[in-house]
Amino acid sequence: MTTPLTWLYVPGDRPHIVAKALLSGADVVVIDLEDAVAPDRKDYARAATAELLSDPQPLPVHVRVNALNGPQAAADLKALTHLPGVSALRLPKVTSPDQIRRVARSAPHPLYALLESALGIENAYAIAQADPALHGIALGEADLKADLGVRDDMALNWSRSRVIVAARAAALPPPPQSVHPDIRDLEGLAATCAHGRALGFLGRAAIHPRQLPVIERAYLPTEEELEQAETIIKAATTQKGALALPDGQFIDAAVVAAAQRTLSIAARRS
Repeated sequence: MTTPLTWLYVPGDRPHIVAKALLSGADVVVIDLEDAVAPDRKDYARAATAELLSDPQPLPVHVRVNALNGPQAAADLKALTHLPGVSALRLPKVTSPDQIRRVARSAPHPLYALLESALGIENAYAIAQADPALHGIALGEADLKADLGVRDDMALNWSRSRVIVAARAAALPPPPQSVHPDIRDLEGLAATCAHGRALGFLGRAAIHPRQLPVIERAYLPTEEELEQAETIIKAATTQKGALALPDGQFIDAAVVAAAQRTLSIAARRS
């Protein structure tokens, strides 16, 4: 599979919506058992999700379980463990590395941690390197805004950078952006994707299929970026020792790795 750029969230208590999401063109479908499901629908959402994922699916399906410090999480993990249709588990409101380790001991799936509080952000690097089962971290910006008491979207930039740096320091992939909550505001979505890409995010979560093409366009390499990446890879494969581009610019292993990631993303076009 090429590098994922789109992660579509769908409510677990609406199986017909999940079925549509699997045909939406998203790279990853995330079935949500947490915020998108009312308390009196939790049991149904869990059972419906377990039934669907008892069979393999045509694309990666992640499941966001309920908060680990609440009464529903244990039932979620018990119902979902070992199901062939589950590609990964997304763990909300993570605040400590111990939470990751506890889940990793009983769940055989790759794990993704969502950091949604000040404490989670403070512990970002410790969480990111908690266990080999952890394959990525990301922000939950709505809850983080509430926890910090901020309204201005730009007030989250420090937290965003903290999570991006923590992920890379722990050798995890660049995190995807959090959702853009207004599904009608495609211009705003594009603008905030451009900002997120400049910060170092890679891809974005969505809550409606109409957001997917906007996210993909925003994160696909430009022709100039693609040409530069090809030049870097050519230099890396034809030169020995110190590497230099035709314009005289020296490059190192980190630059080569970034170029390889650019080419991997660009492969989506073919």
